[in-house]
Amino acid sequence: MIRVLAVVLLALAGAVPAGALEPGERLADPALEARAREIGKTLRCLVCQNQSIDDSDADLARDLRAVVRERLSAGETDRQVVAYVRDRYGDFVLLKPPFQPSTYALWAAPVVLFGLAALTVVVVLRRRRGAADVARLSAEEEARLARLLDDGRR
Repeated sequence: MIRVLAVVLLALAGAVPAGALEPGERLADPALEARAREIGKTLRCLVCQNQSIDDSDADLARDLRAVVRERLSAGETDRQVVAYVRDRYGDFVLLKPPFQPSTYALWAAPVVLFGLAALTVVVVLRRRRGAADVARLSAEEEARLARLLDDGRR
């Protein structure tokens, strides 16, 4: 049991992203580096698409990490840095898309899908209940069935 637990824990530890930030990329100022890491977690790697630039090993992600650090070192705010990257690559670069008319469908899709799934469950359960009601026999049919079963036992 302990061996199985150890194997599972080792497998889970291997599944955690190690982070792609190389030691040479780090800023000397810990506060600026922390800000750069937070910004990097919100920007999508355009090559990997499901990873942040902070977690990606792609060359473009490395370049974007450098841009973020350069702009922070130049004194820009976090919003200004994100706006700079967003202006060049569009909303797709943001891991959390903004709530605006072009993304309403994206934000509404989970709610709509959940509503459709709930409606489907309700309809299926009502049909099953209705089917059970239809399957009931009248008193006359039950008597006839009982006679047929008795005849079959003889």
